[in-house]
Amino acid sequence: LHKRMGEAVARVARKVNDTVENKTDSLDLANCKLMSFPVGIYKAMRSVTEGIHRISLANNELKSITSRFVTTFSQLTELNLAGNYLHRLPEEITSLLHLRAIDLSRNRFRHFPEPLATVPALETIDLEENEIAEVPTDKLASMALLRSLNLRANPVGPEVRLLVRPLVPFEVLLSPEEPIPKA
Repeated sequence: LHKRMGEAVARVARKVNDTVENKTDSLDLANCKLMSFPVGIYKAMRSVTEGIHRISLANNELKSITSRFVTTFSQLTELNLAGNYLHRLPEEITSLLHLRAIDLSRNRFRHFPEPLATVPALETIDLEENEIAEVPTDKLASMALLRSLNLRANPVGPEVRLLVRPLVPFEVLLSPEEPIPKA
């Protein structure tokens, strides 16, 4: 176990170093078995955080994203948090003025993460395979740039299907409706 943990830590360190040394605009920490965003990364990346536009933390074991993460990587345009155990986002996500795409698929959201409705540049929200039953269609309708909202494999109610079409100018992806069993 310790050897595997050590390897995971080393892999994270390598990826962070690559990003810093090559001044790339993305940080890929997908599949690193992270349970939280390592605090040491903030220090290690201090010189380049402004230049980071894409972060992937997909397929980890994250239960939350901290406000510090959001405020540190304030220039993000893409954030991939798919395949974690997230059920909410910090309010500070609204300060990501450049965020265009967020992938929250395969998480534990029971409610639509409302702070996303006030992220000004957001174009794509992926919430596939969560546990979302209700969607704040009024708030979504006010999102000027939203182009795609993926709610496939969520238990969204039929009212969402009815409300969405005329109200919103973006594409909403829903799973096919279950046929109503004949009595």
